[in-house]
Amino acid sequence: MESSKEQSTSSQMHYSSWVDNSGPATTKKRSYVPPSSPSTNNSPSRNKRQADASEEYSLDTDEEHSNHQQRRQDNNELDDLDNLDDEELEELLTSHYKQRYAPLSTAFVIAQVIILPLMMWQCGVAPLNINPMIGPYPDALNYWGAKNSVLIIEDGELYRLFTPVFLHGGLIHLAGNVLVQMDQGNRWEKEWGSFIWIIVYIGSALGSSVLSVIAMPDQISVGSSGAIMGLFGAKFAEIIVLLCERSTTIRELAAEQSRKEQACHVIFGIIIVMAMSFIPFVDWAAHLGGVVAGFAIGIVCFSFTMRNKFGTVFWLGVGIASCFALYTTFIAIMFTTETDDEMRDICEYYKQYFEDYECKCQLDEDWAENYNYAWAANYYNGQEGGADDGEK
Repeated sequence: MESSKEQSTSSQMHYSSWVDNSGPATTKKRSYVPPSSPSTNNSPSRNKRQADASEEYSLDTDEEHSNHQQRRQDNNELDDLDNLDDEELEELLTSHYKQRYAPLSTAFVIAQVIILPLMMWQCGVAPLNINPMIGPYPDALNYWGAKNSVLIIEDGELYRLFTPVFLHGGLIHLAGNVLVQMDQGNRWEKEWGSFIWIIVYIGSALGSSVLSVIAMPDQISVGSSGAIMGLFGAKFAEIIVLLCERSTTIRELAAEQSRKEQACHVIFGIIIVMAMSFIPFVDWAAHLGGVVAGFAIGIVCFSFTMRNKFGTVFWLGVGIASCFALYTTFIAIMFTTETDDEMRDICEYYKQYFEDYECKCQLDEDWAENYNYAWAANYYNGQEGGADDGEK
């Protein structure tokens, strides 16, 4: 243990290194100069490590500075949203769209608008007591490919699970669906891209028809509303999947703002379409099946848009499991559903309920001759020749 004298001497020596020896300790001070480093500190390897560390720090600093500048720019742009006019605001909220046009949604609408007048021209317009939607007779809808459970299950006409999306019960029914699809359907195709849109649309159409066969096997039904409900279900899935994603760019912030606004539209749209579930030839089961199928498919599709890898794996697993359970269960139940054989002949079926019902779209000899379709009569009877050959 050092004595008090030795400690005092040591303190004075330590202090003397901080002062000028030429004068009193209380006068002139100078900066402390550490002892020179050993020669090994100036080795090339140490200098290289120091240079690499300095360069890495510089890169990190530049990247952080760039991110900070970007965040400041995004925040400033968001603060100025209130100062934007309608056109500028719309451009900002649509900046995350993948494409400018919606070719598939438009093509489906054009096909639907063309087919209904063709049915009415070929098969006539039913009285309002039979079809209050101002459209054709039910047998015309069946002839053109409406959902008919007995023909799907017993006769294997599986195409009837998809063709109802092109058909509508009448002008009122068509107008309602077309307006929704041209608005929300076109918007979401631009936002998602045509590939995701068509997967959701067709998958939802299938889900809506399958559940309709199960829940309402004794009715024919038509309409694109089941597929449209699937689009709403997929949009709702997108909102949920990306709910925890943190937006880091102005493009992502615009997409997030758009999803918040569309959440109300989705809920309102589902309510409106479900309210249309009880009009003739349209059933609630198709709407419910469409929205559930669209939601499951949407989880799968939008899980790939997440930056978080764990979130992608989680939601992808949930979506695949949901789609597999949904479609396998529904299809298995569908093929065990009991059907009514009277639905094979829609014309005779509806004659039981309407005395003035006319069968104008049946491919039989009388119908063909009355409408001068001699070739149809000959084909139906397996004969060759002109119209006179089919007469008896």
